[in-house]
Amino acid sequence: MDDRQRCVFMNRAAEQLTGYSLTEITCSDRPLHEIIHHTYPDGRHFPLHECAIDRAFPEHNHTKGEEVFVHKNGSFYPVAFTASPIRDDASDIVGTIVEVRDISEEKLAEERQRLLINELNHRVKNTLATVQAIAWQTFKGSDARKFDGFNDRLLALSKAHNLLTDSAWEGASILDIVSSVLEPFDLNRVDLHGADGSIPPKAAVSITLVLHELATNAAKYGAFSCEGGRLKLIWFFAETADGRKLAFAWQEEGGPPVAAPAHKGFGTRLIERQLELEYGGKSKLRYDPSGVHCELCIPLPTKRRHSADMHVENAS
Repeated sequence: MDDRQRCVFMNRAAEQLTGYSLTEITCSDRPLHEIIHHTYPDGRHFPLHECAIDRAFPEHNHTKGEEVFVHKNGSFYPVAFTASPIRDDASDIVGTIVEVRDISEEKLAEERQRLLINELNHRVKNTLATVQAIAWQTFKGSDARKFDGFNDRLLALSKAHNLLTDSAWEGASILDIVSSVLEPFDLNRVDLHGADGSIPPKAAVSITLVLHELATNAAKYGAFSCEGGRLKLIWFFAETADGRKLAFAWQEEGGPPVAAPAHKGFGTRLIERQLELEYGGKSKLRYDPSGVHCELCIPLPTKRRHSADMHVENAS
C-alpha cells in the first residue's frame, strides 16, 4: 500500500483471498481498508483509524495479529496478518507491505477442539461427582475424617482439571496452581518466590496433588495449625545435564515442633511417590524440629519451553 493506504500491488493469492482483482482494487482509488476491511463481523462500521494493519504506516510499526476481512461476496473470513512499513533509499516511510493468510480452517479446528475439551471436562466432572457419591456411601457410618480427606483430594484434582480446561489442556500456570492449593489458608502467612510459567498437564496434576497433601498436613500438624506459623514456598526452573527441570522448596517455620510419623499414611506416601511414579520426578521430605521441609523436582519437556517472564515475590 502507498502512503495514502491505497493498494498498488497484490499477487494472485491475494486476489483469490479477497475476491477482487488488482485492477478492481486500484481503479476504486480508495484505501484498501474501505474495500476489504470496512465492517466488523457484528455489522458495525470499522473506521480506518481503528485498524491495526493501517496503523503500521503512520506509527512506523511492524504489526502482526488477527483480523476479520470482508470478501467481495460479502462473507467474513478470519486472517492472520503481518504489516511492515516500506522505506525508500533515504529511510523515509513510503508505504506498507502486508502479508495475509486465511485462517478459517484453523479457527474451525480450534472451535472443534474447544467443544471437545468442554465435553471432556463435563464428563470428568460427572465422573468425579459419581466417585464422590460412591465414596460418601462407602464411608457412611465410619470416621467422617476419612471421607473428608478423600473428598478434599477429589476437590484438589477437580481444581487442577479446571485450570487445564481454561488453557485448552495446553498446560497450567504454576502461580495458578499454588494459588488454588493455598486458597483456603491465610496467604498473609505465606511467602512465595518464583517465576511464573506454564507446565504440562500431567505435571500440573501431580504438583497439585502433592502441594495439596503438604498444605493439608500443615493445617493439621504444622505451620497452619497455630498462630505464628509461616510457609515459604520457592520454585524455579533449572537447566541440568539431564535436561530442564522444575524444582520446589516447601519450608514451614513457627509452627509446633514436628517429628517423623511413626507410620506413613496415604498422604505421606503420595508426597514421596507421586512425582516419581507419574512423572519420573523426585521428592525429599524432612521433618526438621523447626518445621517440615520438602524438596520437589520434576523433569520438563525440552521440545517446548513452558515459561513466562512474570516473577512473583510475595513476602509478607
